[in-house]
Amino acid sequence: MTTVYFVRHAEPNYDNHDDLLRELSPKGLQDRKRVTEFLAEKQIDIVLSSPYRRAVDTIQDFADQYGFEVQIVDDFRERKVDDEWIENFTAFSKKQWEDFSYKLTNGECLQEVQDRNIRALQTALVRYQGKNVVIGTHGTALSTIIQYYDHSFGYDEFTKIRGMMPWIVEFSFDDHQNCRKIRTYSEF
Repeated sequence: MTTVYFVRHAEPNYDNHDDLLRELSPKGLQDRKRVTEFLAEKQIDIVLSSPYRRAVDTIQDFADQYGFEVQIVDDFRERKVDDEWIENFTAFSKKQWEDFSYKLTNGECLQEVQDRNIRALQTALVRYQGKNVVIGTHGTALSTIIQYYDHSFGYDEFTKIRGMMPWIVEFSFDDHQNCRKIRTYSEF
């Protein structure tokens, strides 16, 4: 069995609108220690992450303490919304969850995000079969992964997790196709 712990990043600095370089807030820097404590007993074999700084920084404390190099996997990145900052993110998100093909001119639809993330996950499941894997990720990207395996996960569930940072979701796989269990940890 392969176990994957997706770690949604801790609270970012929302004043930084650069998606790639957005760092953690002071609260986020403190909260990542909770992630380290949670993962300490999980017998982790490999640490992967989205290339976005907030995702890497959330799991970097764990990686540093336990001697792992964080391996960047570009396809685990968050959805690209557009080239401009979106002020009414709630309305935009709702429209995307209602229509997985909806996107702005220079952005990605949820179907594209899901396809990219599932492809990266399946590659990791083949490469690290039988291992315990940590993946630093994002709220929307992770939500599309959950929705792939649990079709009842939709906009309402997405809105419930929007403020959960960090948030950990454990997936257990028999192989690279068969997800046996999904378990969420909102308090850890």
